[in-house]
Amino acid sequence: MLEQIRNGDGFIAALDQSGGSTPGALKGYGIGEDRFSTDEEMFALIHAMRERVMTSPCFTGEKVIGAILFERTMDGDAGGKPVPELLWERGVVPFLKVDKGLEIEAQGVKLMKPIPGLDALLERAKAKGIFGTKMRSVIERADPAGIAAIVRQQFEVAAKINAHGLMPMIEPEVSILSPERAECDRILRDEILQALDAVPEGQRVILKLTIPSEAGLFDPLVDHPRVLRVVALSGGYSRADACRELAKNKGMIASFSRALLSDLRDRMSDDEFNASLGGAIDAIHQASVVKG
Repeated sequence: MLEQIRNGDGFIAALDQSGGSTPGALKGYGIGEDRFSTDEEMFALIHAMRERVMTSPCFTGEKVIGAILFERTMDGDAGGKPVPELLWERGVVPFLKVDKGLEIEAQGVKLMKPIPGLDALLERAKAKGIFGTKMRSVIERADPAGIAAIVRQQFEVAAKINAHGLMPMIEPEVSILSPERAECDRILRDEILQALDAVPEGQRVILKLTIPSEAGLFDPLVDHPRVLRVVALSGGYSRADACRELAKNKGMIASFSRALLSDLRDRMSDDEFNASLGGAIDAIHQASVVKG
């Protein structure tokens, strides 16, 4: 798994929509709220969508080197097998989303909420064959103290994850709507570089970042010996826009959710579904590995 993530020729799919974002994901898939009345029914529908994605003939490690899962997805089955097992049989490295959502904005950022039971969750994930984890926080404004707090919190939790033998994926997302986005990018890069220098020998992290407004800004992060990969979130961009911007940044690969799944619909036949997903995978793969 380490070798696939370090040198794999592809991108990481984000299939980790959780409670708050699930209704919107289902609506985009063509399933309205009239189709479910309980959380269990809602999660069953989103799991069916994810199972359809994960068992598609085009969803393999040839172009999709990893997939980020919601906890319920990790615990579920797909194709008659536990999801992490199915993914790795297809060459796709499984990751788990571990954050529990965001705090209210303060100092221009939204820190992660506390993660109760993290140690137990990490041990359970490891037993299920999960390789790494992902945790998200959000930066709205170029407040140096706020961004420093985001990075500090992310790396503190990352150290706990590393201690359990799992690979932490750090995601301090800069909002693409921020009027101070370029300055946010620069402050974040510099804070991450300082934090990386304090990571102990032998430990590494994956960075999941908003595609920088200035192409090449994150090159020092891509080249840092404590960074396994730098992956990009789509952040609300359309697939075409996300792929165009990503292609400008050497060494960064995609970790898209909406930009990967946006054209899929519940009503599609299997052939239509697989063709649509395959086209999205091809476009995102090309932007990840072929840099203009």
